[in-house]
Amino acid sequence: MSERQTYGQRALKVLARFGMDTFILLLLAMIVLAWLFPQGGLGEGPWSLSRLSGYGVSFIFFFYGLKLNFGDLRAGLRNWRLHLVVHASSFILFPLLILSCKGLFTGETYPLWLGTFFLASLPSTVSSSVVMVSIAEGNIPAAIFNASISSIIGVFITPLWMSLVDVGSGDSMDTSDMITKLALQVLLPVFLGILLNRKWGQWAVRFKKQLKYFDQAVILSIVYTSFCESFAENLFSNIGMLELVLLGISLVLLFFIAYGLIMLVSKALSFNREDKITAVFCGSKKSLVHGTVMSKVLFANSTITGILLLPLMLYHALQLVIVSMIAQRMARGRK
Repeated sequence: MSERQTYGQRALKVLARFGMDTFILLLLAMIVLAWLFPQGGLGEGPWSLSRLSGYGVSFIFFFYGLKLNFGDLRAGLRNWRLHLVVHASSFILFPLLILSCKGLFTGETYPLWLGTFFLASLPSTVSSSVVMVSIAEGNIPAAIFNASISSIIGVFITPLWMSLVDVGSGDSMDTSDMITKLALQVLLPVFLGILLNRKWGQWAVRFKKQLKYFDQAVILSIVYTSFCESFAENLFSNIGMLELVLLGISLVLLFFIAYGLIMLVSKALSFNREDKITAVFCGSKKSLVHGTVMSKVLFANSTITGILLLPLMLYHALQLVIVSMIAQRMARGRK
């Protein structure tokens, strides 16, 4: 093994300790690639990269449904107060916090606010929420239930929130049309997967690592094509390093405000330690998977999709770092 490989492996291990992984680095690489070669993501036709990634979206949710079990979901219904806190945080608290800041963003900075509002309206993430709850020794069954249900609720709630704001595509957003498209591209594959869970569910669990790589490949292709369109239109010319730094600081503040409010509500409701952990982790996280795939429907006629995904990608990286550190500290405190 060469010395260069050793240093590379050490660097990845250090990044992993802070929640950073190869996938985040690949996301950054896709942005750079789109900047260098935007023409690669601008093709049209049934076999274009953009269209193929759209097909991939349906397969992502089919495999997701394939791993879901109705028995597990029924068992999770009992802890209704915890579920209410998580979903109220995801779909009410976050959007209201960002709506209150809308007046601070005008003109060239409005797309960044719009992207942040899109982030705020998204459901909770699935896999990383469950992993972090497990590390912190929280209520894992409740985490699985909430993350799964949040994904389904988001198909209806996210378009409703986005219909309240101007996306800048030149056309008004037809909420019923968006929900119909999302139902066909997201919900239908999920329910088909659930129906086939008894037959192929074990296969999906056995190959979940390979399916995760497939999910990530689809997300990377969506990010690449979205940023290709934005770079081709020269839409990032008015966004400088200062704006990006301020956006990062704002997203960190957003996370900790939401985290603190959820913790206060959890204490007021006398949640035990495990339920508090599940509430704050599931309620404060946002799904990059759902954000990227929903963007293909919600912003289908918009050239600013790359900018709109920027806050989500940044928040995704920040939430992994912050939550990973908090989860490890909670786990140490339990010992």
